[in-house]
Formats: sequence, structure tokens, C-alpha cells
Amino acid sequence: MIQIINYGLGNIKAFQTIYERLNIPVKIVSSVKQFEPEGRLILPGVGSFDWAMNRLNASGMREMIDKLVLEDKVPVLGICVGMQMMAKQSEEGTEPGLKWIDAVVKRLPKGTGLPLPHMGWNEISTAPGQPLFEEMEDTRFYFLHSYVVEPEKTGLTIAKTEYGISFTSAINDQNIYGVQFHPEKSHHWGVKLLENFAKI
Repeated sequence: MIQIINYGLGNIKAFQTIYERLNIPVKIVSSVKQFEPEGRLILPGVGSFDWAMNRLNASGMREMIDKLVLEDKVPVLGICVGMQMMAKQSEEGTEPGLKWIDAVVKRLPKGTGLPLPHMGWNEISTAPGQPLFEEMEDTRFYFLHSYVVEPEKTGLTIAKTEYGISFTSAINDQNIYGVQFHPEKSHHWGVKLLENFAKI
């Protein structure tokens, strides 16, 4: 079961549609009572870091989500700002992050000659043996962001992308996964990644 966390942000329906087409059980979760203990979690996100954190904290689901991820070790996939929220803090705002991973969020540097935000299709380079990218070649995904996760713990990065600099575009720490790009907008590559996550 895939449980899409609905705290008012993200392409909720797009994820639901993809999983329904894959015939993978999926539900949108908007309250604590709707969570199932074994269902994998998707934490979507768009917009600014502080706005997303405030919305999640106000949703009434924060404590339950922390328990499922940190204590019960339920697999979770953060998307775009959802990945950034997993870090300790962000240069984009002042609110503390979820602190699930040993990382901070920093702005992409100016002066590279490339426009910000980083918007559009880009290739990723993946580390070998990653189940999230199993049976995927020539991977391209759709990005829309100006901030990136910078891991402080060795080994968190499982994919990198070049855009003026080489930045972390996917992370993994035990049951915690995150991607900076939008799989729900990335055609067959995104569908395959979401299918792979359902098998983790």
C-alpha cells in the first residue's frame, strides 16, 4: 500500500493516478486515523521550505509520520521540497526541518551562467545497486528547484546531477529515500521509479 501524505502541497492526484495505472494499492492520507502501519509513504512538496514545514506541522500528522519513519522504519520517499524537508535546516528559511537525515539545504550557486530556478529535463548519474533505480537506463527526470540537499553524512547520495555544479539529486538512509526531481512529471522514467519504490 502506498500512502500519499496530503498536507495541502504537491501533485497528490498525479501520484495516485500513476499507482492506480500500475495496479498498486494507493490511498491519500489527510489525517492520523487514515494511516496504515505497513503502507509505504510518499511526502510530496512544492513551494518554499518554511511554507511546506508549517503546513505539515499544522496538519496534525507530524507526530505520526515521525513515528512511522523513525521508529517503525516504514519506507518513505520525499519528492522535491519533500526531500529537502527531511534535512536539518534550509538556507531558504528559518524553520527547522524534519531532521530525518544528516544534511542541510543550500541554494544553487549564482554565477554559473545558468538560470535559476533549475527547470526542465536533466540526466542523473546513479550509484550502482540502488533498488530505487533498478532496471533503469539513460535516466532523465524533470526538475524545478533553486535549492539542493547537501548531505553531511558520507554515503547518503545515490544520484547526482550536473547543473553548473554537481549536486545530490537522490538520497537514501536506511528506509528514507528522497529525490530532488519530480517523478510524477517524468514520463516512463518517473513511473518506473515509483514502481520500484513500491517494491522496497
